[in-house]
Amino acid sequence: MDNHESHISEGKKNDCTAHPRPSWEEYFLKLAMLASERATCPRMHCGCVLVKDRYVLATGYNGSLPGAAHCTQVGCLVVDGHCVRTNHAEINALCQAARHGVSIEGAQAYITNMPCTSCAKALIAAGIRRVVVFSGYHNTMAEEFFSESNVALARLPKPSQYINYELESYTSADTSGDESSDATP
Repeated sequence: MDNHESHISEGKKNDCTAHPRPSWEEYFLKLAMLASERATCPRMHCGCVLVKDRYVLATGYNGSLPGAAHCTQVGCLVVDGHCVRTNHAEINALCQAARHGVSIEGAQAYITNMPCTSCAKALIAAGIRRVVVFSGYHNTMAEEFFSESNVALARLPKPSQYINYELESYTSADTSGDESSDATP
């Protein structure tokens, strides 16, 4: 009997129910949270994931133009209370899709924060049909524009920041010689 069969016959098959599987909504919001970790403006870390039919089309985070200095390097460029050195996460996700020829018509946007007015209008114009957020944003008319344009808006609770990945508990994982789990970035 091979190793797999012995685990089954002994009743020790891997228990995949130890941690609840995130819903699709939680999964995509967690991806947006992860994208936000790449943000280069200290005034706001925002992430955006464009999704269609449960398929990730593009991601974005707020950061400077390609090749330009980042706020974290040279400081923010603030005009009327907004940093204009960076593109917002939604714009960067839309640009990523455009650069790669990915149609987002009818897609959903999972965003860590309510879009600003300009980003809301860009999402609408690009064909986004549903926006999912868990946090607000100041002085935005996003809700009004979404409503006028029949774009659904869902406010969900902030998902857990914890990633359930316990390598040692996976029976197929080989952790011998793995010292990276103790390493810090």
